[in-house]
Amino acid sequence: MLSRAAHRVFARHARSITIGVPKEIKPDEFRVGMTPAGADILVRQGHTVKIQAGAGNGSNINDSDYEFVGARIVKSAEEVWDSDMVVKVKEPLAPEYPLINDQVLFTYFHFGADRDLTEAMLAKKAVCIAYETVQMKDGSLPLLIPMSEVAGRMAVQEGAKYLERPFQGRGKLLAGVPGVSPGRVLVIGGGIVGANAARVAAGLGAHVTILDTNMTRLRYLSDIFPSNVETIFSTPYSVLQCIEQADVVIGAVYTVGETAPKLIKRDNLSRFKDRAVFVDVSIDQGGISETSRATTHSKPTYAIDGVNHYCVGNIP
Repeated sequence: MLSRAAHRVFARHARSITIGVPKEIKPDEFRVGMTPAGADILVRQGHTVKIQAGAGNGSNINDSDYEFVGARIVKSAEEVWDSDMVVKVKEPLAPEYPLINDQVLFTYFHFGADRDLTEAMLAKKAVCIAYETVQMKDGSLPLLIPMSEVAGRMAVQEGAKYLERPFQGRGKLLAGVPGVSPGRVLVIGGGIVGANAARVAAGLGAHVTILDTNMTRLRYLSDIFPSNVETIFSTPYSVLQCIEQADVVIGAVYTVGETAPKLIKRDNLSRFKDRAVFVDVSIDQGGISETSRATTHSKPTYAIDGVNHYCVGNIP
């Protein structure tokens, strides 16, 4: 449901509103907040859609594709932000704060991991709708799930890459070969990210362990996955035990609107295998390790105590 403030914004423009789609300025962010198909639907409903020039280039969408469906192409970010509602992909960065007013702002915010952003939006009195917290009646997260599916599958792909010796990894092949055991992948969290990570890792032939505190979820995952996937109830003890055996550890814990719990302490790194890879998908919510800090696709990894950390914010 929309907040009362959001209803007030739309009430002022009962017949039509202006919707702006700015070009993302976050490093290595190539997505765009709206496709031509989405713009087409809104224009057909009588709304005005403003797209900043070049906003879709990173996703191979040309300005002409938006113009074809009736959207307006504008040159400056200021023109785009002068809209009743702004649709983005990633949270506003500091240079964008002065452009924000009491409009509706629709994007991935991840407020739980960013106090400065939260306070800035409160000061601007913006009506913030965070994709990652929009829920259906059954509790599912329709706007977060697609990106979680991508992130989970990418986590294994990146983990396998940085496990290679040229990237200072262990030199372990997750799939194994005849006569050599496959790699071991630990997935902490059995939600959408975790299930997709387990699916890809299992498909490669790795031995996969999924940890979660929801027994109903573990039973379900145990039923649908092949025999090279095991499920274990997550406790501080089981986390440490499983870490000791893993070549790749994937952090996939998410609680709606909350900061990720610190399940891995600084001194726990000594329990990892030498040159193991830790992919913390939960970094968007602060990360599940005390040693996690956000990285980018340009500089995705760093090593602490011989553990390669991959902590790219919003992998998709």
